[in-house]
Formats: sequence, structure tokens, C-alpha cells
Amino acid sequence: MVLVCLGLKKGEIRVESYGVRKSRLVVAHESRIACFKLARDGGIVATASSKGTLVRVWNTRDGSLLQEVRRGADRAEIYSLAFSSTNEWLAVSSNKGTVHVFSLKPCQRSQGIVKTSDSSDRNTLVSLSSSSLSFIKGVLPRYFSWEWSVAQFRLVEGSQYIVAFGPKENTIVILGMDGSFYRCKFDPTTGGEMTQLEYHNFLKPEDTC
Repeated sequence: MVLVCLGLKKGEIRVESYGVRKSRLVVAHESRIACFKLARDGGIVATASSKGTLVRVWNTRDGSLLQEVRRGADRAEIYSLAFSSTNEWLAVSSNKGTVHVFSLKPCQRSQGIVKTSDSSDRNTLVSLSSSSLSFIKGVLPRYFSWEWSVAQFRLVEGSQYIVAFGPKENTIVILGMDGSFYRCKFDPTTGGEMTQLEYHNFLKPEDTC
């Protein structure tokens, strides 16, 4: 059994592993923690800071950084984080009106710290390690080697949305404070914009004739 809570210092989380009776402090971000999410099996935890640009995934067993993904370039307020049941995907909602889905690599979850700037991933916009420009990899800004989202869904800006994975494979459920409900599906292979499967607004019932 694992419990994660905020630490006493800014940007810090505390991981309590009751099975092995260990307590670990992880300095997750330089700025304060805005949101964090523990996976169902307790093995990994995702954190986002008040800047809202990066989301980091940590190993709760040893406190190592497993993966770092970028939501965007500008500051944002992260509203929610969600892992899929298999820990294969991570969903993120923010005040920018977009839900992002990131791919989590199982091999990295057991290998400790992964340096994003040196990694190659199908979700990265510019795959330097497999391109003819790999010889200047150390020269290009780190921005070009971040891991970006596989799929996105656009929402109305200005409302707070909570995201979760649906019971069916590759589906996302989104609930808005404005009463909106979305059910979407993403393609794990091609990615891109999600397909909207369902929409309701419980605060604004549809007119009946």
C-alpha cells in the first residue's frame, strides 16, 4: 500500500510505502506542486507544478524520475491527471481548454532516470536520434526533443475540466464544471485529434418538442 502527499517544502512530495515501511521525499519541481496522481497499482506517480508546462512521472519505490512530458510552451493551470488502468497512457487537463494524452513507456518505468533530451520516442516532434541531423543533437534547443502528447481534444476555454479513462479501450471521459460531459476516443497509432463519441450538458438540458 502506497500513500502520496505533499511534502513540507515547495515542489516536494512524500511517498509512504507501508508494505516495506519506508518514507521517501521526492523533489519533483522547483515551483509548488499544483496536481499529482498516484497510479492504481501504487508503482508510479505523476506530478505537475504551478507552471503547468511539464508533467513528470516518478517511481514510488526508489523516487527516480522515469519520464518527463511537455504539455505546452506557455504557463497553464493543470486541473487533473489520470493514468489508464494499464499505466500505458497519461491524460492531462488544463485551463487551456485542451486534454492531452501521453504515451508512457513500460521499459522506462523500471530503468530509473531517463534524460528526455537524449531519448528517442515516436511521440517526439523531432526524432533526432533517427534523423540525419543527429550529429547536431547537442546543439539544438532542448525544446525540440521534449516528448509531446499523442492525442488531443479541444474544449471550450474558461471552464474547469476533470479527465479520466473510460471503461472501453482508448477512450477518455471528460467532466466540466459547466455541466458538460464528453466521451472521446483516441487512435494510439496515428494520434492527433480525438473523435468525440458522446456529449451531454447536465446543467443545460436539451429542448424537447
